[in-house]
Amino acid sequence: MVILQLFWEFFKAGLFAIGGGLATLPFLTDISARTGWFTTNDLADMVAVSESTPGPLGINMATYVGFKTAGIPGGIIATLGLIAPSIIIILIILHILKKFKDSPIIERVFFGLRPASTGLIAAAGLGVARICMLNPVADLHLPEGLLTLINWKMVLLAVLLYIGIKKFNKHPILYVGIAAVCGIVFSL
Repeated sequence: MVILQLFWEFFKAGLFAIGGGLATLPFLTDISARTGWFTTNDLADMVAVSESTPGPLGINMATYVGFKTAGIPGGIIATLGLIAPSIIIILIILHILKKFKDSPIIERVFFGLRPASTGLIAAAGLGVARICMLNPVADLHLPEGLLTLINWKMVLLAVLLYIGIKKFNKHPILYVGIAAVCGIVFSL
């Protein structure tokens, strides 16, 4: 039964996560809350692992959750659930676009999807930032309470990586490697 539930949950995520892998994060947060298959800390780990392994982020995370929940069959089924809507929708769109490729309505539909994708990705990014950079066990009643709310090591690393990306424009794997080494060296 959990195999069917995995397929269904990831089918829904794949159907509505417009904008790629990061757009699946709000759906994964919802799946976590409803099923208990993984925690929000697991979600942060999934993002880190998925970002640093080959392949699309959303598919890597679906495979991870499926495998963690129901082993190899779960990983395969969750992955198939996530990609099935895309395959179906692409085939339908291909058929429609052949007939209406010059339609202003179709052009406006795609134009309208851009802010939806942007909003989903922004929400996912802010959610990951909150998990990563805030200390949920901070005691706000202490005089330094607000200072303990923020994980300053993570914020500093994120700012330095951002500056490095903007200034040096090297391959992303370099920054993933630097972050991994910093995590080991500085116990992040």
